[in-house]
Amino acid sequence: MAEPETESTDLSLRAAEVVADATETDQPQERRRAVSAFLKAATSGARSGARVATSGARTAGRGTRVVQRRASEGTSWLADQVVAMAPRLRVRDQAALRAQFPGKSPDEIADAIIEGAARAAAAAGGAAGMASALPVLPAFPAEIVAETLVLVGIELKLVAELHEAYGSPAPGKFPERMSAYVAAWTHRRGVFMIEGGLLLAAGSPLARLLRRRLLARAGRSAFSLGPMLTGAAAGALFNRRETRKLGRDIQRDLRRRAVEAPPGPWWKR
Repeated sequence: MAEPETESTDLSLRAAEVVADATETDQPQERRRAVSAFLKAATSGARSGARVATSGARTAGRGTRVVQRRASEGTSWLADQVVAMAPRLRVRDQAALRAQFPGKSPDEIADAIIEGAARAAAAAGGAAGMASALPVLPAFPAEIVAETLVLVGIELKLVAELHEAYGSPAPGKFPERMSAYVAAWTHRRGVFMIEGGLLLAAGSPLARLLRRRLLARAGRSAFSLGPMLTGAAAGALFNRRETRKLGRDIQRDLRRRAVEAPPGPWWKR
């Protein structure tokens, strides 16, 4: 049996891989296939808890309360998974984005990135909902953790690529930049707009806020696990809306900087 740390690393790595597959394809069936395969693998060990989970999630509202109560005990672990996943994400830099979207303006590239991420997020919610309609149900808490990790990965990649699209990447080497984008995701702001620092050390204000964000996100993911196929529809709709809103919020900050900021790297001012 693998050591817990190895299993944790493998989970964050698999999540990062599926995020790239889900966000960079134009084929809906490929998005669903990639996400479904990850959710199935991530939850296969938790099927023994299906009967308990079923009684705890017969309605979306009740399921949300159950998940929030249980998830509150494990948000530190989930935050660790997000931090471990971030530098493993495949992020397209400005040159790659311009090559993929030739002749398009930063706003047009940003719009395409946001819509791609929104579609991938919808696929994640839909896949979780479909899983809950199977005759043998996976354990809901494990399913929600897996869906939450994929969704946060999709949104972290979105945040990073929006900064690249507007020529405003965070400073430092790639792992340092990705830590800054975790902070940006947590604050729902462009990196340069964040006040109070980017320190993700345990007990820091940012780390506490990250755990609260993840707890709220995991609770809302319970809607994907509603009765039968209604959960798939609700999860897809909710995830698409929330991911698109995040992208627009970050885009608005980056546009503001492009208009207001003088030339030169923002971190040197």
